[in-house]
Amino acid sequence: MRKIKKGDQVVVLTGKDKGKRGTVLSFDGEDRLVVEGVNLVRKHQKPNPNRGINGGIVEKSMSIHVSNVALFNPGTNKPDRVGFRLLADGRKVRFFKATNEVVDL
Repeated sequence: MRKIKKGDQVVVLTGKDKGKRGTVLSFDGEDRLVVEGVNLVRKHQKPNPNRGINGGIVEKSMSIHVSNVALFNPGTNKPDRVGFRLLADGRKVRFFKATNEVVDL
């Protein structure tokens, strides 16, 4: 089980996009993730008429290391650390360390 999952709201802690908030779109491997609107780069794209892709310069979100982001806590409106806990019925869930609130039920 991962501390950060696809679809989570995260806050960037370091780098050129420090403080930005976005949604996790996907994972690249085990320790890198793509966040919406974060780490944007300008890529020179070659046209491909077979796929219907136009050529030119496009903006694209690149991956960022998972250690550079933290899960957004809506209760405190701040980034927060995440831990794991077993509930009484045996399910393993994530919880915010600052407030002990369960993230996903």
